Amino acid sequence: MLRWIRAWKLPREGLGSHSPSFARVPVAPSSSGGRGEAEPRPLPLSYRLLDGEAALPAVVFLHGLFGCKTNFNSIAKAFAQQTGRRVLTVDARNHGNSPHSPDMSYEIMSQDLQDLLPRLGLVPCVIAGHSMGGRTAMLLALQRNLAVRQYLLTNLVEVDGRLAWRLNLDALAQHLDKLLTFPQRQESYLGPTLFLLGGNSQFVHPSHHPEIMRLFPRAQIQTVPNAGHWIHAERPQDFIAAIRGFLV
Repeated sequence: MLRWIRAWKLPREGLGSHSPSFARVPVAPSSSGGRGEAEPRPLPLSYRLLDGEAALPAVVFLHGLFGCKTNFNSIAKAFAQQTGRRVLTVDARNHGNSPHSPDMSYEIMSQDLQDLLPRLGLVPCVIAGHSMGGRTAMLLALQRNLAVRQYLLTNLVEVDGRLAWRLNLDALAQHLDKLLTFPQRQESYLGPTLFLLGGNSQFVHPSHHPEIMRLFPRAQIQTVPNAGHWIHAERPQDFIAAIRGFLV
């Protein structure tokens, strides 16, 4: 069965037109071995990326059990040519040219992709998976959407026995375009400033750094690894440590 999952709703600037790029990863040792050791870590998967229009969500093809990324070679090329989108094919762990590991589950395969896709700038994306790949895509979408749903549901309250949003949705929707950009300013702030970024977040791009430094010449720009947009929720101890370090 081929499953399509639309996931990873994050803005991202990306790459150019249809030239392919390749990455081959040698066999690596497992990140976890026996009982009592650390949780399995994501592996650097082998992939093939066909470039396309950065404004369009990329398409990611995940193969099935005993397959590999070349199973989708002709389909990936056709998609890139016919839709103008970036197209990614990936070898799952223990398949193709990706590293071998005794750790094998849908949870860790989902984590592999959650590590890979932001690093390639392929968010948002549409994921098409066959069999094992389809199940991986389903779990990835459920894991990513669950966190967002839980966050949004904090704004749902009971009023007079009925559920209601405490957000002013009409006003927010009307002015959303303004809230997604920063006002143009000519002056600078000369005090110390900390910009704390999530390593998996795409909200602050390296191309934004010169403007940050123009407006805040004494700014420190720090990145918290393995964190998305909600650093304080995902990596609270790292968040606290970064703020404390800034206050010293």
